[in-house]
Amino acid sequence: MDATTLLTTRSMTVSEFRCDAGPDDTPFAECRTGHSIAYVRSGSFGCHCRAGFFELVAGSMLVGAPGEEYTCTHEHVSGDVCLGFFLSEDLVDALGGRREVWQIGATPPLPELMVFGELAQTAADGNSDIGLDEIGHILAGRFIDVASGKARKQTPPTARDRRRAVEAALWIDDNSQSEVGLEQAARQVGLSPFHFLRLFSSVLGVTPHQYLVRSRLRHAARLLTDEDIAVTDIAYDVGFGDLSNFVRTFHRAAGVSPTKFRQASKGERSIFGERLVLN
Repeated sequence: MDATTLLTTRSMTVSEFRCDAGPDDTPFAECRTGHSIAYVRSGSFGCHCRAGFFELVAGSMLVGAPGEEYTCTHEHVSGDVCLGFFLSEDLVDALGGRREVWQIGATPPLPELMVFGELAQTAADGNSDIGLDEIGHILAGRFIDVASGKARKQTPPTARDRRRAVEAALWIDDNSQSEVGLEQAARQVGLSPFHFLRLFSSVLGVTPHQYLVRSRLRHAARLLTDEDIAVTDIAYDVGFGDLSNFVRTFHRAAGVSPTKFRQASKGERSIFGERLVLN
């Protein structure tokens, strides 16, 4: 099995697992040291654990608990790809829910979880303006809701909550040219990442990472009106890690490339006019 670590924070580690085992291979056993959820993206495998035997296919989730042993088999097809989320004890405590939910072994392909599993892969591929750490927290919280059989109670944000969200947004905007993670932003207002994500999204209508990306786009749009700054320099100056990601993200937002946007800012109104006609 090949494992690639995609993200490591104090709250979680996210890894991609690719297994090419088949019907002729000997089943292998694993023992979990912490809590985890693994979303099956493709392929299939069987799993023996204390909760029973499960056949997992694309969309299923393998649920791990500390001290539990899992024996995986590939009796029907060869290979599978999973996206695994390994959660810290602090995050598990913040998620709440009964501890028994971590003993269920696996979930079938459930639409309430599958959509977030695919969104997590999109974020891992760099094609979403929602952060992979944010999706990990959202997916874990959704799993608790579904496995517990009840939705998490939503409480209206207080005046203090709103102030915290606004203060965090101002801090993110001031530091948007730097690498800003969910945990770093949460520390600015004294909250756990899980509760900060829920609070920020509730008050401002976007996740912290979405706001970070949009702040960078806003600064980039202003800088593009200056002909003396190269597009590549703008991309890096506002905080994008590479030019292609900046161009793709900007085009998705503006409907035109950064270069075309710059030309439009100089009076070439037909650029936006042509876009409106095409739409």
